[in-house]
Amino acid sequence: MDTKKKITAPLIYAVSIAAIGSLQFGYNTGVINAPEKIIRGFFNRTLSERSGSAASQELLTSLWSLSVAIFSVGGMIGSFSVSLFVNRFGRRNSMLLVNILAFAGGLLMAFSKAAGSVEMFIIGRFVIGTFCGLCTGFVPMYISEVSPTSVRGAFGTLNQLGIVVGILVAQIFGLEAIMGTEGLWPMLLGFTILPAIIQCIGLLFCPESPRFLLINKMEEEKAQAVLQKLRGDRDVSQDIEEMKEESAKMSQEKKVTVPELFRSPNYRQAIIIAIMLQLSQQLSGINAVFYYSTGIFERAGITQPVYATIGAGVVNTVFTVVSLFLVERAGRRTLHLAGLGGMAVCAAIMTVALALKDVVDWIRYISIVATFGFVALFEIGPGPIPWFIVAELFSQGPRPAAVAVAGCSNWTSNFLVGMLFPYAEKLCGSYVFLIFLVFLVIFFVFTFFKVPETKGRTFEDISRGFEGRGNGQKMEMNKAA
Repeated sequence: MDTKKKITAPLIYAVSIAAIGSLQFGYNTGVINAPEKIIRGFFNRTLSERSGSAASQELLTSLWSLSVAIFSVGGMIGSFSVSLFVNRFGRRNSMLLVNILAFAGGLLMAFSKAAGSVEMFIIGRFVIGTFCGLCTGFVPMYISEVSPTSVRGAFGTLNQLGIVVGILVAQIFGLEAIMGTEGLWPMLLGFTILPAIIQCIGLLFCPESPRFLLINKMEEEKAQAVLQKLRGDRDVSQDIEEMKEESAKMSQEKKVTVPELFRSPNYRQAIIIAIMLQLSQQLSGINAVFYYSTGIFERAGITQPVYATIGAGVVNTVFTVVSLFLVERAGRRTLHLAGLGGMAVCAAIMTVALALKDVVDWIRYISIVATFGFVALFEIGPGPIPWFIVAELFSQGPRPAAVAVAGCSNWTSNFLVGMLFPYAEKLCGSYVFLIFLVFLVIFFVFTFFKVPETKGRTFEDISRGFEGRGNGQKMEMNKAA
């Protein structure tokens, strides 16, 4: 069947509505940065009015750090809870159900100022973090299960596109000319309710994952009807046959728990690869660049650093779109290696540029170019690929548990980078990105020797390759059907 015939309007609609969950993750990751000083002022006034004396700077810093960190804590809990939802309620219904958390978190943050409650703000950040953690599991899983094998990687990249568009929207809305003001910051944080409403309405017209219907619920007729609608073709016998083979295999296995992923030789290699790929995303230094980009640009001597940061967000978005078109041509493994290698070079250039900024005047511009290059190369490989390749590495049975473990490792490393980077920067100064350079080299070597190519291969074919590994056989690194 021709690939073009497989990209139908119902498929694009289902994937796009699911990707709103990724947009929510990106938006709520970036939204808190721009209004930091204004929200700190709200904390100060609220606490001073309660106690009758000015709040100490130590207390304000601690509360702000908690507000930032609690989002990642919620994300860890949410991501680790993915399998509890998707096996019980299905993929689509899980996305629909957890939007309750988006409404709750958005309302808590939006009304925290009117209520004069710092606690409401912090709890709201935790609730929205839990929602985003769940989305980072639901969205890639749903997209991978509804997409045809031939375009699974391209559609999987839409998950990352949703994230970077969300970050960019948050950066733009956070400008003082829009919603980054004393009067409008509650609306800025409560804006997350609007995409939640749109997604809830949109999901009512999305199909359930056909793999879930056939393999988990044993409803072959419903699965066939969904596939015919998504593929735009009456003949979906090949997809059905592949799912039946996977279902037969799954029925012979016991239920796969998180400990079983590490105990069983059939899953151990795959879960280690999944975790390492997620770590390669977070420990690459990308969050350090975005969390502290304004400061990096200031130290580089840029007079309007906030606009340079938005420029990095635009680069982020453009190169995610580039990756969408490349991933089915070049392959996952090749793009991931290219991204990691290029980022290592940019990290070295950034280090030199920051170290010499007071000696050589023009080198500040090299720092900006290297930062943009770092972001662009991240979106070529390490940005989008770890999210959807986890779903590709596992068959239907272990997939929910694997996605939960991989997602939790991503959020945990995100949390650690956010907490530890300021101390590392204080300790290392201009040489801080050498730490990430070392990580990038380690992940490049690991990917080169351990990560197989999954382009154009069925879930069953990929999982069989890992079973061969578990029995002492070697999976071909560059194999692509």
